[in-house]
Amino acid sequence: MKHRGFIVYLTAFAAFLGPFSQTIYVPIIPDVIKELDTSHFLVNLTISFYTIFLAIMQMVYGPMADSKGRRKVMLTGISFYLVATIGCYFSNSIYLLLLFRSLQAVGIAAGSVIAVTVIGDLFDGKSRFKPMGTFQMMVSLGPVVGPVVGGFLGGSFNFHTVFLALAAVGVIILAGNFFFLKETMPAAAEIRKFRFTDYFTLLKNPIGSSIIFLGFIQYYSMYNFLVFLPSLLDEQYSLSVEQKGLVFVPLSFSIVIGSFIGGRLQRFDEKKVIMGTSFLNAISLFIFLSLSHISLGLLIVSIILFGLFLGLSLPVQTTILTQVFQETRATAIGAYNFFRYMGMACGPIIGSLLVGIGGYNLLYGFAGAVFLGMAFLLRKRFGAKARYSS
Repeated sequence: MKHRGFIVYLTAFAAFLGPFSQTIYVPIIPDVIKELDTSHFLVNLTISFYTIFLAIMQMVYGPMADSKGRRKVMLTGISFYLVATIGCYFSNSIYLLLLFRSLQAVGIAAGSVIAVTVIGDLFDGKSRFKPMGTFQMMVSLGPVVGPVVGGFLGGSFNFHTVFLALAAVGVIILAGNFFFLKETMPAAAEIRKFRFTDYFTLLKNPIGSSIIFLGFIQYYSMYNFLVFLPSLLDEQYSLSVEQKGLVFVPLSFSIVIGSFIGGRLQRFDEKKVIMGTSFLNAISLFIFLSLSHISLGLLIVSIILFGLFLGLSLPVQTTILTQVFQETRATAIGAYNFFRYMGMACGPIIGSLLVGIGGYNLLYGFAGAVFLGMAFLLRKRFGAKARYSS
């Protein structure tokens, strides 16, 4: 296929739209509460429901892409997202907004599955590193750019304008994929019906299960920062809302930079990169635990290290998955994304219990211990000369 680089950005932009849409109206939640005359709890549910459906649909779109083709699934998903976004724009009650936000996620969930699968189709071996880095970089930018754009639009107009902007972006992405994305599923690939046992095959494979569980732990740990860091900053450093928001900028951009660099590590052994960054991520959590109470500067340095090592690992993980599971590539990516999103969902739930029992020391100490255990498991499995085979 000609212009492969353009196709990478085109499909990655569709994947970007998922987390971008998730966080875009977080800064204007008070306006949503006021305009729809509802509660903070119900408005937060619009974000929670979005995340849950984004996770569930990963498991649906993966098998569909392996049986129906990449282009058809991508165009259907974006079209569904576009219709749901228009529904969000016209929603005049919180219950309609809950419905259409859920449907938004059902549609755009196709983006992240198809983007990685298309990259796996178009590139071979270590040549996948760079485009996978581009994909992870775009996805990492989504939750960072979302609140910035949402705050600007919400401050200048009303909250409905946010969905009008999302609809406009959706039209552009749909048109781009319609005109330029051709079917990339290998012609020689067997069109096979989905079998639920494909997931058991994936989880029984030591490399597949290791990467999937690593993704869960990474996103669980990351959301420990996103959810609980503001309270920690408030208690230890008495920062304003604006100052607390600025602390997240280094974390977010360190993940983006790490993803960019991780996509250019072709000369290194993939399994060693994953093992090394996992140990470094565990160490960065213990550094945070040891230094976060000493000074704000040391706290920021420790979260930069966490984000950098996380970002370095992400392109390598998806590269390995697309190499190992060539016949069920999209199914494997769907399962991987599902567990990552479930890690996002479990972070606040488990984290709240741990903070209640032992405070922030237990919260981040537990995350570091789990990460360290995962690193030793990876060393045991990847150090045994595991071959790429499904």
